[in-house]
Amino acid sequence: MNWTVESVGHALLVISALACVPPLALAIDHWLGEPPAPAHPVVWMGRALGWCGERLAPLSPKARDYKGFWLAALVWCVLAALVLIVSGGLQHAALMLPAPLAAVVLALLLKPLLAWRMLREEVLAVEDALARSLPEGRERLARLVSRDVEQLNALQVRESAIESLAENLNDSVVAPLFWFALLGLPGAALYRFANTADAMWGYPGMRGGRYWQWVGKWAARADDVLSWLPARITALLLAAAGRGLRWHKLRREAGKTPSPNSGWPMAAMALALGVRLGKPGVYTLNPKGRRAGPLQTRRAARLGGHAVMLITPVVAVLAGLRGWAGA
Repeated sequence: MNWTVESVGHALLVISALACVPPLALAIDHWLGEPPAPAHPVVWMGRALGWCGERLAPLSPKARDYKGFWLAALVWCVLAALVLIVSGGLQHAALMLPAPLAAVVLALLLKPLLAWRMLREEVLAVEDALARSLPEGRERLARLVSRDVEQLNALQVRESAIESLAENLNDSVVAPLFWFALLGLPGAALYRFANTADAMWGYPGMRGGRYWQWVGKWAARADDVLSWLPARITALLLAAAGRGLRWHKLRREAGKTPSPNSGWPMAAMALALGVRLGKPGVYTLNPKGRRAGPLQTRRAARLGGHAVMLITPVVAVLAGLRGWAGA
């Protein structure tokens, strides 16, 4: 390629524009929060997945339902392709604009694919509700988790809220930013689609009167693959925000959970706070830690905020380097 002053200048504008997108998107998230549901792309993804899932998942269990598995995998791939085509087209159109305007438009498009403000507020709202009464705390927690909350005591409600913050810090912030840094808007959109599909389809048994054992396998495994590295990055960010953790201890605690990924940020949060976290009858993280109190919920929110601040400049640099490579 023959570089001219004009082409170099254009390349630098593209690089700077892409580097500005992640911090701008997080600033929009902080100032404005979530867009209304009719304009929210994740809501659209959820509606499409819900409509398809009702027609794929059987009403009664089937042993080795290979037909259901492959049909669901095909539908997942078709929907994922649509997500990539639409997000890729929007990114291409945005990059045709002048660089400063392109950065703003891309940030507005990226924002709905991440949600730190809403996550933080929802977790702190659980603690506030719990301070009023246990039933209110349970009711508020039910907005965050899929587990049955009716039998949880106050400590278990608090632990579940802190765990949800740690797990969703990856799903709602770190992983979308990671995939944006690597693949641009299509990468972030694909990840949020995969994560939403796992949340709606990836159940090992019955949910909503339908059986997902086979129909949801592809969605669950796809999310595992796309979340594998971001989940560990999230754990490292929390470890850094908590002023360092021993890797072997973090790995040991993370391995206690059934999920190959969610245990990493949850274990890092438990160790950074010095508290026990767990799911009754399933696992206990950092069993020698103290009982989580109201202050630990607020400290968990602060640690999450520090982790977001740590990853933002890194993602900005990576996005800029991707722009340089494509210039």
